[in-house]
Amino acid sequence: MDPLWADRLLLRVVDDAMAEVSRRAGEHLACRAGCTECCIGPFPVTALDALRLRQGLKELAARDPARAAEVRRRAAEAMEAMRASFPGDAAAGRLDDEAAPEHRFWTEFGGAPCPALDLSTGLCDLYAHRPLTCRGFGPPGEIDGRKLPPCRLCFQNAAEEEIEACRVRLDPDDIQALILAEMGDPADTVIAAALSLDL
Repeated sequence: MDPLWADRLLLRVVDDAMAEVSRRAGEHLACRAGCTECCIGPFPVTALDALRLRQGLKELAARDPARAAEVRRRAAEAMEAMRASFPGDAAAGRLDDEAAPEHRFWTEFGGAPCPALDLSTGLCDLYAHRPLTCRGFGPPGEIDGRKLPPCRLCFQNAAEEEIEACRVRLDPDDIQALILAEMGDPADTVIAAALSLDL
């Protein structure tokens, strides 16, 4: 199975879920072009996210080589800065399974902008190819039975019932897990590695 073909199905499911929750949330969602709350600090992304990002970079290079080169430059600089404290194999961009949320790497680079973020516009240069974590940011979520809070800028004056009514499960059928299994369950990485290394 071609992972990018299967990914299109996954993205349709995710985007439909987000469209529905956006409709329900209305003004409680602060998400808009130029808001970069979810674009700061590294976080684990799957090998499928990495593949999608690289495909997006390839498409960007065909349309706008200078912009793609700038994304690559930002990614390479970010990866070089992260190399010494990367929780895993920095040369290969593979995170250790033990790269727990409390690992110092995440706080050390918690203020670093995503390499795909154009700081001059506040827009993502790879928006259509962004990871699932980025796609689901904003409303309250649920992953593997764990309830995740909404973005701190969203639902500020909402009642608890309103927040719960907007809780979203992006991938209720675990399509991503099936695709990753087909890919051999590769290790997670970070966006800087996905865009600067040959994974």
